[in-house]
Amino acid sequence: MTAQEDLDVALPAPVTREEVAAAGRRITGRVRRTPTVEWVMPGGEVPVVLKLEFLQHTGSFKARGALNRLLAAPRLPDLVVTASGGNHGLAVAHAARQLGLPAEVYVPETAPAVKVAGIRALGATAVLAGSSYAEAAAASRERSQAPGALAVHAYDDRDVVAGQGTVAAELDEQAPGLDTVLVATGGGGLIGGIAAWYGDGAHVVSVETHGTAAMSAALAAGRPVDVEVGGLASDALGARRVGDHGFSTAVATGVQAVLVDEDAVRAARRLLWHELHVAAEPGGATALAGLLAGAYVPAAGERVGVVVCGANADPADLTG
Repeated sequence: MTAQEDLDVALPAPVTREEVAAAGRRITGRVRRTPTVEWVMPGGEVPVVLKLEFLQHTGSFKARGALNRLLAAPRLPDLVVTASGGNHGLAVAHAARQLGLPAEVYVPETAPAVKVAGIRALGATAVLAGSSYAEAAAASRERSQAPGALAVHAYDDRDVVAGQGTVAAELDEQAPGLDTVLVATGGGGLIGGIAAWYGDGAHVVSVETHGTAAMSAALAAGRPVDVEVGGLASDALGARRVGDHGFSTAVATGVQAVLVDEDAVRAARRLLWHELHVAAEPGGATALAGLLAGAYVPAAGERVGVVVCGANADPADLTG
């Protein structure tokens, strides 16, 4: 068996554009249609379209995937269970409250206090479990075996990936004809959904920091592999291994991965604040950092979209 044949056997089929469209119909009226802004970066001639997805419910794109997972289930569960470093937990808590369901969110003890408080404010039970996402995830898997419980994975689930892809479906309507879309990548749910929607219709670029490089490592290895995680954006992008569904879709659609350092992410956050008064979290500014740092260089005349995907961070360090 060749390496490619082994890859094809081991991984699930890519998520499809049709699945994203179905997710859009399922969650319509329950999520915000977030706006776009056309902008030319200072000192450059490259116009970009920013998709302001941080304005979504709970401050990130993840409400889309959480709602689609719950609504795609054969029946609504008695209990919703998940593990999260923050943003996904907020999204699941929101989705459960919207549907009148109890939720338990297992978070590592290192999760940002603002996100833990937000989970509890949305009516979910936040359970501190271990010092890493992996430990919190193990605790949540055990709890999800309870009768009537439904597990909602942060990124490695077809319905979650398809739900995240509705970001791209909206962007495609708002800014048709984009050549390239830059997306920050953690576990691969967002990049997988966006790649599923665009297919070969646009070049999708994954942007990661060196401390959150699960997709880059997987593409280099030809399969999802474990990576060391840490640094500035790790609370949002810090998956140790990219999910199978997102990776399979990324490979099938030719996603390119680039890396940026943390200084580039800080610069992108400051630029978004000073130019547009957008208080993005580090993970939310990482896609733009790919342009600012020159990790991705558009060709002359190329139309570029950038997803600003989250804003759950303390903005105190943006005003200097």
